[in-house]
Amino acid sequence: MRLIKELYAYREMIANLVRKDLRGRYKGSVLGFLWTFINPLLQLLVYTMVFSIIMRSGIDKYYLFLFVALIPWIFFSSCISVGATVILAEKNLITKIYFPREVIPIAYVTSSFVNMLYCFVVVIAVVLISGVPLNLMAWLCLPVIMVVEYVMALGMALIVSSISVYFRDLQYIMGILAMAWQFLTPVMYPIDAVPANIMPIFILNPMTPVIVAYREILYYGRVPEILTLGHALLFGLVLLAAGVLIFGRLKRHFAEEL
Repeated sequence: MRLIKELYAYREMIANLVRKDLRGRYKGSVLGFLWTFINPLLQLLVYTMVFSIIMRSGIDKYYLFLFVALIPWIFFSSCISVGATVILAEKNLITKIYFPREVIPIAYVTSSFVNMLYCFVVVIAVVLISGVPLNLMAWLCLPVIMVVEYVMALGMALIVSSISVYFRDLQYIMGILAMAWQFLTPVMYPIDAVPANIMPIFILNPMTPVIVAYREILYYGRVPEILTLGHALLFGLVLLAAGVLIFGRLKRHFAEEL
């Protein structure tokens, strides 16, 4: 409760850091804010060409099948790879003034989440154009799974950002780990394609139920199973609790290490 009260007191600082990150993300580029939409569209184009033309997947409307999972994955991936460096990037701020150190990863994850919401404008447009059946109950589940993913991403960002202060190599390892993690998550293929002998690995992957839920809502147009939502929520709460505990223990000596 003390941490929550302290973070609430510094809510303006969080908001300012979010605005700063959103404005500076593509500062100086010619296309600027448009890169928010261009980046995922280019990735979609590459993956679609590979899996629909070169390595045929046989999945109907593969561009949509991939797109509804790729955007959430990009958000989560950035939170664990780039998120590992956020404390190191703000070392001047940390060593000069006092504020709850959790503010920095919270601000970064929030700005990335807002960026994902902008991308979902394109996702929803593609879904509507593709003729996916509109299911009101399914769409009401969309904000729920988004919040669950935000909680999960925040927990991971708290963990990796605090550990990287003491173990600087982690920021490089996380880039490789994020790439490997993507292939162990059903982003580019259906969960049904996973062999039974390695299914336990996928069940223990916290992003599996999240991606499955997004795809159920936006690609199949149906309500995700309660078990899937519960599975995702459990992982999210566990990761957030672990992140708060680990960050809280390690943040005490940030100033000395930086």
